[in-house]
Amino acid sequence: MNNSVSSTVRLIGAGLRALLVLTVICGVIYPLAVTGIAQALFNDKANGSEIKDKSGQVVGSSLIGQSYNLPKKDPNDAEEAARPDLKWFQPRPSNGLGSNSVNMQYSLILSGASNRSADNGAVGGQCTKDAEEGTLCAQVVAAKEAVIADNSTAGHTVKPEDVPADAVTSSGSGLDPHISPAYAKLQIHRVAEQNKLDVKQVEKLVADHTTGRTLGFMGEPRVNVLELNIALKALTKS
Repeated sequence: MNNSVSSTVRLIGAGLRALLVLTVICGVIYPLAVTGIAQALFNDKANGSEIKDKSGQVVGSSLIGQSYNLPKKDPNDAEEAARPDLKWFQPRPSNGLGSNSVNMQYSLILSGASNRSADNGAVGGQCTKDAEEGTLCAQVVAAKEAVIADNSTAGHTVKPEDVPADAVTSSGSGLDPHISPAYAKLQIHRVAEQNKLDVKQVEKLVADHTTGRTLGFMGEPRVNVLELNIALKALTKS
């Protein structure tokens, strides 16, 4: 009896000591060590890949997209369609992006894809104006028409074949911060006109903010829209 009680006490004591030691190691020492290493070696990534403007103010993250829309006519109307602010480079369409404010702060709504197939709403295997409303094809056709109308200027007309896929479709997450160089170049004339800049200035801006493939072979060339718009804002104020 005494031996049984003594053994039980020893086992409980050993269990409590193990709990205390593992709590200190796993709950205190390890998190502090990982946090310290991350802050020392990968400070930018550990803090959310923040992007700051020239004043040092955090305006977003290089990993999360933002939208650039005009203020609503009626802030209380949840059904009012967003109207893009055409003086800025626009990201790819997405229901996951929140409205962007004047100071470029961002507000996320949700993240996710439509899960619709590529031929959802297709007529005869193609996306046409006859696509049923609410289908992916109908959205793509409407988005393409809007892209052509928004980016055509007095001296430059956007052709339907010039519109890249990322200009009319969202990414899987709905929060992609990048657009293709083709979509960025498509917007150059409109951005130059809206901001009263020379086209060559805006072309250089896009070229300077185009990132190539990772390690030269992984992924695709891309342009971070937030970084590009921060540079555009600085250019318009210079």
